[in-house]
Amino acid sequence: MKRASNSRLPYAPLGKIMKLPRRQFLYLAASTIALPAASHQTWAQSYPTRPVRMIVPFGPGGGTDIVARLIGQWLTERLGQTFVIENRPGAGGNLGTEAVVRAPPDGYTLALIGAPSAINATLYDNLTFNFIRDIAPVAIIVRFPNLMVVNPSVPAKSVPEFIAYAKANPSKLNMTSPGSGSTPHAAGELFKMMTGINMVHVPYRSVAAGITDLLSGQVQVTFGTTASTIEFVRAGTLRALAVTAATRSEMLPDLPTVAEFVPGYEATAWFGAGAPRTTPVEIVDKLNSEINACLADPKLKARIADLGGIAITGSPGDFGRLIVEETEKWAKVLKFSGAKAE
Repeated sequence: MKRASNSRLPYAPLGKIMKLPRRQFLYLAASTIALPAASHQTWAQSYPTRPVRMIVPFGPGGGTDIVARLIGQWLTERLGQTFVIENRPGAGGNLGTEAVVRAPPDGYTLALIGAPSAINATLYDNLTFNFIRDIAPVAIIVRFPNLMVVNPSVPAKSVPEFIAYAKANPSKLNMTSPGSGSTPHAAGELFKMMTGINMVHVPYRSVAAGITDLLSGQVQVTFGTTASTIEFVRAGTLRALAVTAATRSEMLPDLPTVAEFVPGYEATAWFGAGAPRTTPVEIVDKLNSEINACLADPKLKARIADLGGIAITGSPGDFGRLIVEETEKWAKVLKFSGAKAE
């Protein structure tokens, strides 16, 4: 059978590829994964002809699970086959991601992938897969900004005041997160690395347990999700200092970003759809087009905003570049912090 060509695939002799700087090599690899060469036009024309699984590597009920179900319902209605959401939590999301890596590359097993997988690439020493190499990026879907919030007993009402207070009281501030390597933990470690302050990380087994101790003052600060903190901020029982995204939040438009005081800072939980690495390019492109159409729908965008998220669209290549950049970024932060899987 003749192999289909792909004119969009970057080409360079192997010797030249091996001499590329690491960042350029990773971009090339991501582009190759995003646009697999082996494909058949007829597959995309008739796809899907049976139900499709989308594996969510976390438990049901959270924001990412809800977003996956919204996208799945849209795809079901548009493509005429059921997109079944399958929750497969465990090992910080690695179990669900690995299930997709091992699945047949035929478009009938997808994954919700995101920032946790980019963090896990460094956090876990013995993964049996390579996140960048083994997952084909299909479409980025959403970003979830976090909020930097403190117990009101902390005498700081802005990010600069917090930095000054932390430097005057080294190791006296406790930072909570729902576990080592979680996105709130990584956001806090990035803040420490970029500001030179020292805070003690106190991991909890759940978001709720950490928030309870933050409310009581046993810990003083968290870089928590909007969903887990905003109601306490609105009630005045926690004080928000900043949002961790690059731009201000529509939910709290008067709240500054961390980057307004710490240039270049950004830490968000992002998620998108992925597939096994050699999934046919036409199927990847079809799914990308349908998901982007879904995210352009005003009602769905509003529903995602209600969850504290921001709908994002882009090509498979755009998503591949994001995966590479974020995996490298969090590798530096985790090496700085010395964090390892618990």
